[in-house]
Amino acid sequence: MASAKTRGYVLGAAAAACYGLNPLFTLPLYRAGMTTDSVLFYRYVLAVAMLGALMLFRRESFALRRGDLLPLAAMGLLFSTSSLLLFESYRHMDAGVASTILFLYPVLVAVIMAVGFHERTSRTTVLSILVAFTGVALLCQSGDGQSLSLWGVVLVFFSSLCYAIYIVGVNRSSLRDLSTAKLTFYALLFGLVLYVVRLRFCTDLQVVPAPGLWIDALSLALFPTIVSLVAMAAAIRLIGSTPTAILGALEPVTALFFGVAVFGERLTPRIVLGVMLILTAVTLIIAGKSLHRPHFRFHRAR
Repeated sequence: MASAKTRGYVLGAAAAACYGLNPLFTLPLYRAGMTTDSVLFYRYVLAVAMLGALMLFRRESFALRRGDLLPLAAMGLLFSTSSLLLFESYRHMDAGVASTILFLYPVLVAVIMAVGFHERTSRTTVLSILVAFTGVALLCQSGDGQSLSLWGVVLVFFSSLCYAIYIVGVNRSSLRDLSTAKLTFYALLFGLVLYVVRLRFCTDLQVVPAPGLWIDALSLALFPTIVSLVAMAAAIRLIGSTPTAILGALEPVTALFFGVAVFGERLTPRIVLGVMLILTAVTLIIAGKSLHRPHFRFHRAR
């Protein structure tokens, strides 16, 4: 039993760390001149192919109930909008800071559940919300007095909000009965439509400009999406959803590490304090009873 729990914690940490690799593979593609829509098109289409192959290997059914098609289409478009806003924010602010603000989504879920579904709000939840938004406010101004891009903060905040609505939508509909792999496969497939349309049915799609950059495109689909998804699902089975979600704090930490170490992004005392406040708030709210529901599942495939 102890070894199973150990594997669960290792897998949960691996899932979060892999998702935090998004900027590592995205920013080189941006620097090569690729648009956000083209980058995300390759990410989604390659992830759909990989996840579909994995489902075939596992002999999982692709069958859907007719009543699931419309909710899946709506959730898929919401899912891809979250990705679009997050990846666009990378153009306006440091990717590590953007990844930290994105991690507000558990707090936003609590707000949606309290306002929209009249779920009881505990003192811990209220405190977590105040602490989280204090952290975001600190991130809006760097230690040398220069303000971060307001537009970048708005983009990543609404990315987090879209993902929070996606989580609530999935778990408050018939979609919660779908397997994680099937749900994510169809969310990615329907979400791909957004980029096909924005790229004018792929007439504006850019070719990956160098053979070496295909490694980044494939890695973007593989590690932050497929590996993160599979490892997270296994971790939830071994240690439960709450510890796995808490380990998700490694996502922004990983993104910040690579942002500073590889891309030379700034790490000021004000940013460190803001990040710590957000991570503390999210850990409190996930560890508390407000989000601890047997049917509540977190899906990472943004």
